[in-house]
Amino acid sequence: MPGPEGGKGGAARREPLAGNTGGDMDPANLSTKRQWIAELARRKRATVLYSLHHVIDLEWMREAYRLTRKDGATGIDGVTAADYEAKLEANLEDLLERIKSGRYQAPPVRRTYIPKADGTQRPLGIPTFEDKVAQRAIVMVLEAIYEQDFRSCSYGFRPGRSAHDALRELYGVITRQGQYWVLDVDIRKYFDSIPHQHLRAILDQRVTDGVIRRMIDKWLKAGVLEHGLLRLASEGTPQGGVISPMLSNLPAPRAGRMVRGRGETASGGTLYLAAIC
Repeated sequence: MPGPEGGKGGAARREPLAGNTGGDMDPANLSTKRQWIAELARRKRATVLYSLHHVIDLEWMREAYRLTRKDGATGIDGVTAADYEAKLEANLEDLLERIKSGRYQAPPVRRTYIPKADGTQRPLGIPTFEDKVAQRAIVMVLEAIYEQDFRSCSYGFRPGRSAHDALRELYGVITRQGQYWVLDVDIRKYFDSIPHQHLRAILDQRVTDGVIRRMIDKWLKAGVLEHGLLRLASEGTPQGGVISPMLSNLPAPRAGRMVRGRGETASGGTLYLAAIC
């Protein structure tokens, strides 16, 4: 398997960010900050970004709170969105300080189950509300970067995209391009089986910011609380967390390239994959 782009022997180039803000970015403007990260990621596709956390300020945390669902189930502490909102500014300031200083402790997720169509149960991990806000703050940074890397034919768990969009794309490929081979692939227990070591290796190719990576590691190590017992694991990212879909998508570009490299039918036609391509 080839090494990361941008360097021989698996060594990608690194780009310092903190000193490049200057007049190019208004620190008080969320949209500008996100566009700045996205533009840098587009221009530096083969570069490891290692100084990103300076964009996370109180306004960033307010936006993370705004984007966090307020009607979801509570985590292990039982704190609701309304409870958290009662002292919102103080809570967000304290959360921001703990994220930046490294004092933040990611709580275990609460295990619950929902029924599946085949009669089995799907395990979910419910974070605390504050943990959801913290996860959203980190996802906002990661999305600005990885949305520049993901393939245009990838639709799962991406902002502004849906399963309906994927079906329209598939319909167009079949009707307009005359493709008739489709594989519908479902990776069994994908969220529960992603190796943490593999995730870290993928992140090493693009994001090595200490604050962001420390937070991700804390979530990977937080564990699952079920019936009063804490279970730790070296693989998986609990389905139900805000950051889990983002992390689950990280292997997609590499997997897509691998599938397309083998995507030929016995008759020489192109093979399209419904889930990734």
